[in-house]
Order: sequence, then C-alpha cells, then structure tokens
Amino acid sequence: MTVHAYAAHEPGGEFKPFEYEPELLGAFEVGLEVLCCGLCHSDLHMLDNEWQMTRYPFVPGHEVVGIVREVGSAVRNVAVGDRVGVGWQCGSCNHCEWCRSGLEHLCTEAQGTCVQRHGGFADYLVADGRFVIPIPEEMPPESAGPLLCAGITVFSPLVNCNVHPTMKVGVVGIGGLGHLAVQFADAFGCEVWAFSSSPGKEEEARTLGADHFVASRDEDSLIALAGSLDFILSTVFAQLDWGAYLSILRPNGTLCVVASPSEDMSIPAFPLIVGQRRVVGSVIGSPKMQHRMLDFAARSGIEPQIEIMPMSHINDAFERLRRNEARYRIVLRNEE
Repeated sequence: MTVHAYAAHEPGGEFKPFEYEPELLGAFEVGLEVLCCGLCHSDLHMLDNEWQMTRYPFVPGHEVVGIVREVGSAVRNVAVGDRVGVGWQCGSCNHCEWCRSGLEHLCTEAQGTCVQRHGGFADYLVADGRFVIPIPEEMPPESAGPLLCAGITVFSPLVNCNVHPTMKVGVVGIGGLGHLAVQFADAFGCEVWAFSSSPGKEEEARTLGADHFVASRDEDSLIALAGSLDFILSTVFAQLDWGAYLSILRPNGTLCVVASPSEDMSIPAFPLIVGQRRVVGSVIGSPKMQHRMLDFAARSGIEPQIEIMPMSHINDAFERLRRNEARYRIVLRNEE
C-alpha cells in the first residue's frame, strides 16, 4: 500500500504531499487508518531540528487517533475496527528494568512516534500494539488526540507526586498544557491556583476549574502567597524566578517541571533545605498510565480546547502555532 502524508524536506521547511511504502507489519505491530492528529509544540521543535534528531523528509505528528485496520500475529490488546490512539511514544525495548517495571516511558531505547520514523500527519500509521491505547467510546477522536500527549504530560505528575484532594495546587501557565492541568487538578478535588502572565485569562481559568487566579508578573502577589501551596506544576517554557515559586511552597512541598525552559534553571538551595522542598521533573507516562488518564478524563468530562483544521492546512496550522495563536490545541483531521 501507499501512505499519503505531509513532509518537510529541510529544517523549518514547508510541508508538501509525500508518499511512502510502509514496511511489512511486525508480529507486535498495528496498522491504523488515521482519523486525526493533534499538533504539539514538540512537532515544531522537531520541524526546526532544535533537538538535533530530526530525519528528513520529516512527517510530524504524535497525537494520533485512528481505526485499527491491521494487526500483527502477536497483538492481543486491540482488534481490527477498534478506535485507538498513539502518543509521543510508539515503542520500547520491552526487556530492560524500566519496561519490566511497567515504566516503559523511561526506557533508554524508547521510540518516538515521529522520531527517525514517519509520524501521524498521514492517512496511515504503524506502531507497536503495546503502545496503542483504546479510546473511550464517549470521547470524540479530536479531543482524545491532545490528551495522548499534553494530557498525559500533566496527569502523570499529579499521580506520581501523590497529589490528593486536600492539597492546594498551583498551575503555572494557562496554555496547551496548563489548561488541561487546571482541569485535572480540579477533578482531583484540589484547591487550584492558576498563574498566568496574561491577566485576561482569569475568567477562562476559573471556568476551567481554578479557584484562584494570580497575575504572575505581579511580584507582590507572589510574595503574598509565601508558604501556602503544596504542589506547583510549571507548564511554561519561559525562565521563571524559581526562588519565588519555591517560597510559595509549604514545607515538604513540590515544584514539578514538565516544560523545559530555554536556559538552565537556577535553584536557590536555602528554601529547599529549610522547608524540605523538592524540585522534580516529569515526562509523559507509560501505556498503563495512558489508559488510566483517558478513563479518568472521560469520566470527569475533561476535554482540551481545540481548533479543528483539515489535514491539508498543515502549513497554516504550524504557522499559527509558531505565532502562539493556537487556543489551545490544533487538531488536523483527514478529509473523508
């Protein structure tokens, strides 16, 4: 068969129609007819080769939702006709200590869905069936796509850091990641503070589930919160005054970073020591955690705010993302 996709042939290049012949399906692999694919900022980093690991021609896309059309002989978890999704990771070694522990996303041989292989902005995708996640029936496919990357990115640290309903939680940044983090923290039963450099987002943040709003450029507002929050999730790529946010934490509080700033973080030691505070990072989640996240999102009515565009408008979509005009996730849908 011939796969019809969109590929860029150089860093920052224009996407053009691209065709390729997929390899024969392996025993553990699944072939998907792609319905839609979400656009993530990581796709833009990959397009520009900022991480020095992009192979051209480059077909991006790692928030893929589709219908199973083929299954390998060893696939047992999904069947032809199932509606499923694939996030950033589409495979691992399956034999290291992390894979054996159910932490496949920490595997040193983890395979990215659009890293050194063709991704989901196409009409067909092949992935390891062990990383193909069934989509709850009540969840629209366009909503499921962004949850497979942005959703799991903010859900897994809440679980892994033992965030519970009695906690006071701060979310820094109300964007593609943060607007989902606010919803998840609210659904966890937490008291939620939304931090944003855009005061105009207050009403929207409260609609998403925030109990309080903080204009993050107002130093007095940050100082007034000293020692008040149990957990802060930073979802922004900007360099912050990390000392100020550490000071907002209560003793034994945790600052978790899920978006990498452009420069190294400068962390003052004293507030870490005297308050037994922690700074941690978090990255996506295992297939098991993906299942858990989608089920919780469907049960709690958590959905990303999306703009749907035809797959053929991929260049327009990337330009909107580059200009920071997406509000908050763009999903490209294959035309029937």
